[in-house]
Amino acid sequence: MNLTGVSKTAIGTLRSHVIEAARPQPVIHDPMAAVCLDRLTALATNPEDQRVLQHRLSRTLTSHIALRARKYDAIANAYIQVHPGCTVVNLGCGFDTRYWRVDHDHCTYLELDLPEVIALKRAVLGADLAYELIGASVLDPAWLDQVTAIGNRHVLLLAEGLFMYLPTEAVINLFQRCAATLVDSQITLEVVTKAYTRGLWKKIVEMKIKSELGVDAGASYNFGIKRAQEIEGFADGLEVIDEWSYVEDPDLYPKILKYMNITRSQWTVTLAINQGSEP
Repeated sequence: MNLTGVSKTAIGTLRSHVIEAARPQPVIHDPMAAVCLDRLTALATNPEDQRVLQHRLSRTLTSHIALRARKYDAIANAYIQVHPGCTVVNLGCGFDTRYWRVDHDHCTYLELDLPEVIALKRAVLGADLAYELIGASVLDPAWLDQVTAIGNRHVLLLAEGLFMYLPTEAVINLFQRCAATLVDSQITLEVVTKAYTRGLWKKIVEMKIKSELGVDAGASYNFGIKRAQEIEGFADGLEVIDEWSYVEDPDLYPKILKYMNITRSQWTVTLAINQGSEP
């Protein structure tokens, strides 16, 4: 399938959606994910790819990923409801099937990921794709031009499980480009505590990813923060408007995680971009 280690983590995300959607009381409904997984499995002809697709995923991991997906879906649907006709961009989309889980009839929906991921996704979903996919690194400034060409007012950027893998300076530059370009827009991204990006904790995270997903994620986590408000200092026009952790979700599994003081170790931050600015 010609995917890098980080890109292969997207397979675990897809499988988690399928596993959790099949439970008696699912936290996510994602029938298209099962279709995507079946087709992806049929294309996996070498032992390494088959091993990743067959790797046992823990219930804690699949639950976390499903709860996170449900939250990002809710954020997207809420944004679309308030801003019908907006643009929603799923950054680092992997094999996500969010298009079929949100109100895509009332927004322009786009997805972006590395060229090899997008090429494989096109091969897997084929004629079922009814929206634009952009094969590029999120660090390539050209993709933002494609987004603003549609209209740069009311854009929602979703970055689920992406920014922590990027170099800090690159993340800051990306926020600066977004702040210089977008108006009355929003970005929702997953972040990790800075402790996970250095020293012993970084090595522990690398081992955990390999153990849980069955892949080597390469450089592992590089970008981290201590508090969400740090991001506001990256550029003018950024304002934190919400924070959320799967540990706070009423459907958390296992429940004991609620009492382990890990709410702000890996969580989601939503920021407004130039809210209320003139066109």
